[in-house]
Amino acid sequence: MNLFQKLTSLTRRVVIVFALVGMLGISFSAPAYAAAPARFVFEDLSRSQFVIELTDESKIQQARNILNGTETNDTHVMGRIIKTSAPYNPKWSYQLDPASIGFFGYAIEVCDASIPYVEDHLDEAGGAFLPGGFWCPWSSRLVTEIK
Repeated sequence: MNLFQKLTSLTRRVVIVFALVGMLGISFSAPAYAAAPARFVFEDLSRSQFVIELTDESKIQQARNILNGTETNDTHVMGRIIKTSAPYNPKWSYQLDPASIGFFGYAIEVCDASIPYVEDHLDEAGGAFLPGGFWCPWSSRLVTEIK
C-alpha cells in the first residue's frame, strides 16, 4: 500500500469517526422523555456481562422490544464511556452515560471492543482507542432487564 492509499484510508476512517460522533451528539443530546431509570444487562462474546441504565422512555421501550423479539434490527448497545464505576455495575471501572446510550445494527470497527478489553485499556479510551469515548461492542446483546 503506497502513501496515498494509506492517507486515503486514514482520511476515510477519520471522516467516519467524526460522522459517528456527530450523529451521537445530535441523537443523544437530551432524553425525549425522562422516565424512572430502568437497568438492563448485556453480554458480549467474552461472556462478560455489563449493566446499563436507561432514563429515556423511548430507549427503555426499545430495549424491552429487543428483549421480547419485536426489535430485530438495532439490537446492539452503544454509548459514551464515563471512566467511573456505577453502583449498579460494580464489577467494572466504567459505565455508559445513560443519556448517550442507543442501539445499532451496524457500526464502524473503531468503536468495537469487548467488555474486558475496555476495562484493561480504560486509560486509553477516548483517544485513538474508542475515539471520543464512544463504544459500540459489535457482539453486544441484551440478555435481561433488572427488575
